[in-house]
Amino acid sequence: MFRLNLKIALRNLWRNKVSSFINVIGLAIGLAACLMLLLYVTYEWNFDKQAKESANVFTTMTNIPGDNGKISGTFEGSTTAFGPAIKQDIPEIQYTARMDYGAKNLIANGQNSFKRISKFAEPDLLKMYDYEFVQGDPKTALNNPNSVVLTTNTAKILFGSTDVINKTIRFKDRFDLNITGVIKDQPDNSSNKFDYLMPWSFYETIDERAKSLNWENYSYTTLVRLKTGANLKLVNQKIYNVLKKNTNDNYQSQVLFPLSALHLNGKFEEGKSVGGAIEQIYLFMALALGILLIACINFMNMATAKSEKRAKEVGIKKTIGANRGSLVIQFLTESMMLTFIAVIFAVAILEIFLPTFNQLLNIKLSMSYFDKGSWLGILGIVFITGLIAGSYPAFYLSSFNPIQTLKRKIKSGGLFSISLRQVLVVGQFCFAIVLIISTLVIYRQIQYIKNKPVGFDVNALVEIPQDGELKTKYDVLRAQLLKSGAVTAMFQSSVSLSHRGQNFMDIQWEGMTKPDNTQLFNQVSTTYDFIKTNGIKLIEGRDFLEKFASDSVGVMVSASAVKTFGYKNPVGKTVTVFGDKYHIIGVFNDYVWDSPYKSNHPMVVFFDQRRTGNITMRLNENNSLQSNIETINRITKSINPAYPLEINFLNALYSEKYNTEKTLGVLSNLFGGLAIFVSCLGLFGLVAYSAEQRTKEFGVRKVLGASVSNLMKLLSLSFIKMIIVAIFISAPISYYAMGKWLNKFEFHTEISWWIIPVAAFGTLLMAVITVSFQAYKTANANPVDALKYE
Repeated sequence: MFRLNLKIALRNLWRNKVSSFINVIGLAIGLAACLMLLLYVTYEWNFDKQAKESANVFTTMTNIPGDNGKISGTFEGSTTAFGPAIKQDIPEIQYTARMDYGAKNLIANGQNSFKRISKFAEPDLLKMYDYEFVQGDPKTALNNPNSVVLTTNTAKILFGSTDVINKTIRFKDRFDLNITGVIKDQPDNSSNKFDYLMPWSFYETIDERAKSLNWENYSYTTLVRLKTGANLKLVNQKIYNVLKKNTNDNYQSQVLFPLSALHLNGKFEEGKSVGGAIEQIYLFMALALGILLIACINFMNMATAKSEKRAKEVGIKKTIGANRGSLVIQFLTESMMLTFIAVIFAVAILEIFLPTFNQLLNIKLSMSYFDKGSWLGILGIVFITGLIAGSYPAFYLSSFNPIQTLKRKIKSGGLFSISLRQVLVVGQFCFAIVLIISTLVIYRQIQYIKNKPVGFDVNALVEIPQDGELKTKYDVLRAQLLKSGAVTAMFQSSVSLSHRGQNFMDIQWEGMTKPDNTQLFNQVSTTYDFIKTNGIKLIEGRDFLEKFASDSVGVMVSASAVKTFGYKNPVGKTVTVFGDKYHIIGVFNDYVWDSPYKSNHPMVVFFDQRRTGNITMRLNENNSLQSNIETINRITKSINPAYPLEINFLNALYSEKYNTEKTLGVLSNLFGGLAIFVSCLGLFGLVAYSAEQRTKEFGVRKVLGASVSNLMKLLSLSFIKMIIVAIFISAPISYYAMGKWLNKFEFHTEISWWIIPVAAFGTLLMAVITVSFQAYKTANANPVDALKYE
């Protein structure tokens, strides 16, 4: 029986080539879009879930105290004393591992040197993750302070092979490290990814802050693996007791949070996770299912559009004894066959466009065709899609009365059938219009933020990391670069102008009414010409200058800091930071150094030549960009030959701040366009259905003198009305949804009045073109053929 149904299905597909082609293309596009989005969702969903025991791995979150005993913020970080203290006092903890945040540092094999991501960690980290060792023993790999574990890619870059155990590499052009292990490269969706790993014991020898067990410096992370079955709530209560014993905190300053949940649920309020990127994942899942559903609706419309041609077949089969169940199975077999063909095309489309998709999102997604789970997922989608797409046509066509079908008198199925079809089309276009309006709003929000002044001139500003000899020979570099004419001004600082973190609360000022400060401040340590170089507007006072020896105890503060202090005439007033008193020498306008979507913390800028990190330079715009870069490269390499030069343009760094919204906008635009295209295919199917049902009517009208334009209007008007209904339904939905999205940002644009009319007119125009094509074809047909219809 199955073989017979399959043969009939193939014959029907071949006989109705045009409708089969439209069905296959619509389903293929819908399936390809769905698979592509689900690949991305799977990638994000599996962040930090690669290890078998990933559910028991937790990271440390630190709560920042606010006013009235509330928590003003939460970030991932911990002190050096935290890990050893909780490991000693809490039996539910199996392993702990202190780590740094990681950074790009120089690693070399002779003259073969590169800057790659390094991490320092305690040995128990290797027990938390399922690192696959190609060479070496995970039990002893980090036992020796002067050891290092490489990834396979790093080993091949440095040595050309992974057979590198007991070979030596040079770290930061200062330390020789013995290679004790090589592990397989970690997946991109891992938050603790690195190119080479060094022991914490080595970190303690090169950084006194890492060696000191303290409860004040939150510049590190601590990972914890709990024993299976441990109660997280109870463990966090015990952590509170440990903190109370070792600190003066009267609130839960540090808690454990599931590492695998942090990537998607990293937004915290009052110390509790309230979402984050998970909202975008839900949106993409809805987008994937929505486009697939539109493709399924197309199939239904096209199948019912050809119902007249199948009516006689159904009537004859019922007359010779076929029951409704066998007919349903036959039509579902056709649906499954079409879906199977469509999925082949969908996979081809996916492979063609996946590299472009990866480039847009800056990730590396791929379909694993040798993975059983991938095939089960694809077959599951094929089965569900075929069932959804074919169910309505199967039950609709199999319900025909054999006597009426043989007399070619087919009822439309009543009001319910017509209403359902209209609802499907209205639903299709509602979804598409919502996507178009969302795309326009997202684009306007990005443009609004991009056009909002950042507070200084980012053009012609470049930064280089202060590595190697540049830390001790900055004055030599500065003198040579200024003399060369490639730069007009420069300074060194502890952080980039575009940065995160570096926050503190230990500050007091004159006339302070509260015993303790609860406002977070940002700190930057810098040298001479800070304002002159970056171009931030100075409101009062002056920049740090070489002729003033007292600048070592001077600070510059932002306008928002002055507002917090409540100073009327701030220049000359004092503030006390970490117990040391400083004089305010200048006040500058607030500028965007973190997120452009919200107010940044007040800033205090210290003069400190010992704190190194970045060198910022303003290029001489009278020279060509290439000439300036070549001069900087030549002079820098002469002073610091071991390190490759890395030049970062400030305007590029600030562009990266809009990446999340850009991604959302690109995906909405791309899949919104697909939704419209696939919806128009569905509309084409519905017009074809209506034209087929009214063939004789149009023939009679044309014989009686109806013009082509009258017939087109008669056929098109009902469909245009459906699109207008979709516009009226989708407009308030879009307005409400995008209004809520915009309100997530402190600085945001408004939904302009013209956005909804433009989206409505564009959708209506595409629908009219689609409808008019089929309407013109029908209205222009020979009336003789129409009257021979019965």
